[in-house]
Amino acid sequence: MISENPEQREVTAMASRAETWHYGIMARYWTEFVTDGGPELEYFRSIIETNGGPVLDVACGTGRLLVPYLKSGVDIDGTDISPDMLAGCEERARAEGLVPRLFAQASHELDLPRKYRTIVVCGSFGIGGSWQHDLEALRRYHGLLEPGGVVALDCHLDDALPYLEKDARQQLPEPWPPPPPPDKRNTLKDGTQIKTMVRPVSFDPWDLVTTMEMRGLAWQGDDLVTEETYTLKIRPYFRSEMLLMLRSVGFVDIEVQGAYTEAEARADDSVIVFVARKE
Repeated sequence: MISENPEQREVTAMASRAETWHYGIMARYWTEFVTDGGPELEYFRSIIETNGGPVLDVACGTGRLLVPYLKSGVDIDGTDISPDMLAGCEERARAEGLVPRLFAQASHELDLPRKYRTIVVCGSFGIGGSWQHDLEALRRYHGLLEPGGVVALDCHLDDALPYLEKDARQQLPEPWPPPPPPDKRNTLKDGTQIKTMVRPVSFDPWDLVTTMEMRGLAWQGDDLVTEETYTLKIRPYFRSEMLLMLRSVGFVDIEVQGAYTEAEARADDSVIVFVARKE
């Protein structure tokens, strides 16, 4: 069940399409091909088992984590800014005989009907490229938690590193690579063959915002029938800044863990996870 009226979902999607590329062909790609939960699946499962439910999977996408958790009996809801991604999540869940509770809402606009014991934010914090929106998202997570509840969110620190040097920025935007030939390995259930291409467009060294473009191509037989282009902006958050933001909205007992382990994060970890509690 996607709980949001269609008009509001469309307004949200239209307002955000310039910031994220998780629509159309990309959403179909994630639905049918990006199904492996990776190390994130068991890492966040451990946090859920320790802290309990109900659970909220923020920016759940097509259910890479949510569907396995729901299948194992976790009381979990999901949100995402993209109705296309949520449709994929619902499709995958129903194929397992499950009915997910999903909400088409941006993270900085979350307004949900119940509170949670655990909130998981995997692979999405900083997407959109707005510090103000991200800070508001943290406030919303805090407000949605029960007293003593926990939020666990990851940050990918290497998103900005390639373009910190001026010489690297001057090479942007990179040109699109040549259109690839059809690839039968990326064939949808209806026989459509798809391919995605990505290029960096710009980098703002003041706000650490990288702008990327994704082009989605679809073939039927040898005919290119669809071509879509979307923009994504992403802002990484480093340890000190993230700690300040979490504390500023009321989180306490903040742990910084590295690379989807329970070990303390190290300086050479490219992914770190912040686990923070509401008093």
